[in-house]
Amino acid sequence: MNARIVITGVAGFIGSNLADVLLQRGYEVWGVDNLSYGVREQVPSGVRFLEMDIRSRDLVEVIREGDVVFHLAAKNCISDCQADPAETASINVYGTVNVLEAARQRKAQKVIYAESSALYEGSRVMPTPESEVHPESFYAVSKLAGMAFADAYRRFFQISTTALRYFCVYGPRQDYRRTIPPVMSAFIIKLLRGERPVIYGSGHKRRDFIHVDDVNAFHLQCIEDPQTDGKVFNLGSGKNYSVREIYQRVAATLQVESQPLYCPDLPGEAQETLADITLARSVGWSPRIGLDEGLRRFVDYYRSMGVPCLA
Repeated sequence: MNARIVITGVAGFIGSNLADVLLQRGYEVWGVDNLSYGVREQVPSGVRFLEMDIRSRDLVEVIREGDVVFHLAAKNCISDCQADPAETASINVYGTVNVLEAARQRKAQKVIYAESSALYEGSRVMPTPESEVHPESFYAVSKLAGMAFADAYRRFFQISTTALRYFCVYGPRQDYRRTIPPVMSAFIIKLLRGERPVIYGSGHKRRDFIHVDDVNAFHLQCIEDPQTDGKVFNLGSGKNYSVREIYQRVAATLQVESQPLYCPDLPGEAQETLADITLARSVGWSPRIGLDEGLRRFVDYYRSMGVPCLA
């Protein structure tokens, strides 16, 4: 019988996409979200949904023996985290500890949790392996602290964990509601609405983009493959593109001619991200969706649902 899966942050971008895939595979899925960032309508109908903060003591009642827990809930907009370090620590550090403690008390089978490529903000090694940890922003520091607690729970309480360092994940339901939306969704939505998208800085920052379907393929492997236990994996494409180039590709895909607006650069962001995915490849995973195909799918998604408002 398939394990029951608990997802924190189930109403968010990655969490809701993961829930879809798990339900298709026949898993029983329970989802937790306080809806401060997630959207209730994004939670698939087959999910047993509980509106709850990951810092709640009641979280222990959600998890049961043998469950696999995907801990994806976080405060993750870098500019918002820079503006409120205390809340960032409360959600990303204490919230993570609360999830781990609930998993320990209820003897969960495994905790698969989200770290971030932001941990590499200060690294100059490209592509960046999992060993190169140099956080700079408050968001990255909070993820480092969560990582340390997860490792301690693994060592002291023998909890099985897998850490995933997502690079720039994109695809359906990407969170365009952030204070500063991710570039991919922001560019597509603005251009579909006939508006000029914003580029912060010169547009020369480079990012490694990975489609959410490729990420979900690795999520499934983490459930089913013991080779992933106790390890940290980069999840990126192993290729990167400048923000300006992404804008040009989006405009070409939409067949529109428009020039972006340039605004002052954002503080706390890395100049370049590029994943070394050697370790993920070593357990049999590799990204399959190229950037052009991923962009086409993303544009088709927005066209099919109607263009949302960024306000």
